[in-house]
Amino acid sequence: MENFSYYNPVKIVFGKGTIAKLASLVPSNAKVLITYGGGSIKRNGVYDQVMRALGGRSILEFSGIEPNPRYETCMKAVELCRREKVDFLLAVGGGSVLDGTKFISAAVGYTGVDPWEILKGAKVQSALPLGCVLTLPATGSEMNPGAVVSRESTQEKLYFGTDLVYPRFSILDPEVTFSLPARQTANGIIDVFVHVLEQYVTYPAEAFLQDRQAEGILLTLLAEAPKVRVHPNDYSARANIMWCATQALNGNIGLGVPQDWSTHNIGHEITAFYGLDHAQTLAILWPGVARNRFSGKMQKLAQLGRRVWNLQGNDETVAELAIRSVEQFFAEVGNPVHFSAYGIDVAEAASRVSKRFRDRGGKPDGERGDITPEEIEKVILSRS
Repeated sequence: MENFSYYNPVKIVFGKGTIAKLASLVPSNAKVLITYGGGSIKRNGVYDQVMRALGGRSILEFSGIEPNPRYETCMKAVELCRREKVDFLLAVGGGSVLDGTKFISAAVGYTGVDPWEILKGAKVQSALPLGCVLTLPATGSEMNPGAVVSRESTQEKLYFGTDLVYPRFSILDPEVTFSLPARQTANGIIDVFVHVLEQYVTYPAEAFLQDRQAEGILLTLLAEAPKVRVHPNDYSARANIMWCATQALNGNIGLGVPQDWSTHNIGHEITAFYGLDHAQTLAILWPGVARNRFSGKMQKLAQLGRRVWNLQGNDETVAELAIRSVEQFFAEVGNPVHFSAYGIDVAEAASRVSKRFRDRGGKPDGERGDITPEEIEKVILSRS
């Protein structure tokens, strides 16, 4: 097991009716900006619950944060915060709303030329405090210090992270996920699944507890995903999926182990160029990465196959069957595993994405630092 340090200050408030807890979680004298997406929170009753809980506080609203939150949209909220002297942010939505709100939090006090520099690695010196009411379990953003933001004008999608944007609290009420469209439910499950794979399917590090925790999340998702497709209002299934999403990316299973994240990094570029949902890119790309790096990942792939799917055979056979099992699960959840399903020209995509990585210096990706722009091109071409 590798050395690590771990810090996570987020207070999780989980369960039915917990949105009412906002009354005690948000400072009573705060000037609050509520951020949300396209308005589904007004149709499913979450908005009304939030407003009741906040009572007589000074409240402003900012709506329209997109899936894959855009820098251009978030900067409008930054301007609003500066003008109205907002001192607390409350994100009400899924991971995209929370990611956008984290950027807003960091950008309000940024003194550089352009807050986009934060996504390019500029140090964040201050951030507005923020809380979260989660409505879509997927990204784990409710219990981590990272965010991904897109810039439409340059077709870029980049990550930043700082301890200053950990949410002060996150409310997780599984009942608010009952009304999620099937597409969003599928995307969330696949996002969570691949978060685990990026931290688990690398190479052995003798981190036995972390391996078992990762396998537990995968096994839970395999058991619960079919249930919500048939019974969207199954509270137990929704609760377990929601908690899996948080546990997959709050740092726990990644402690002391090598991590990959190349699937995510390649997927971000596909989303930036072609507009595919984040999880749609992951379902296509992860099997390609796994096969491209097969020899280096074989031991953990075989472990995945034996422990999660009870597959039998030698390491090479079980490793390949494990990849096929992942592909089958993604397809059963509802996301295709080839670019042809979305009409994308893989030759064009491979060329555009590999060029983007070369233009950024061609720094190798993956847990071994051996996924070059040339290998990225091969991965994309393999998923036609």
